Amino acid sequence: MDTIFHKIIRREIPADIVFEDDHLIAFRDIAPQAPVHVLFVPKTDVATLNDLTPDQAVVVGRLAHAAAEYAKREGFAEDGYRIVMNCNGHGGQTVFQIHLHLLAGAPLGRFGTPKA
Repeated sequence: MDTIFHKIIRREIPADIVFEDDHLIAFRDIAPQAPVHVLFVPKTDVATLNDLTPDQAVVVGRLAHAAAEYAKREGFAEDGYRIVMNCNGHGGQTVFQIHLHLLAGAPLGRFGTPKA
């Protein structure tokens, strides 16, 4: 696979990276949907949640844990935040490398009804 996220991991294109370790990278979304919108992306290649194998399930846990630690470090964990993972086209996934969206910085509305 070779997505824009893979290019960011390889430093072929720039990104505002806010966290990185051996397993994942996190950077600010270029089209934020909230005052804080950070993407957490594993360095393990997995296109969608449907492709995740049982032995790769730890990847999702690492993403969630890193997002929670970032929220604590940045001081908005107590106010609250939302994490979202999209799967395939109808789920809103546009880059086919699993990733977690962290949204925060203002009160977030409830989810709307599905599009017709």
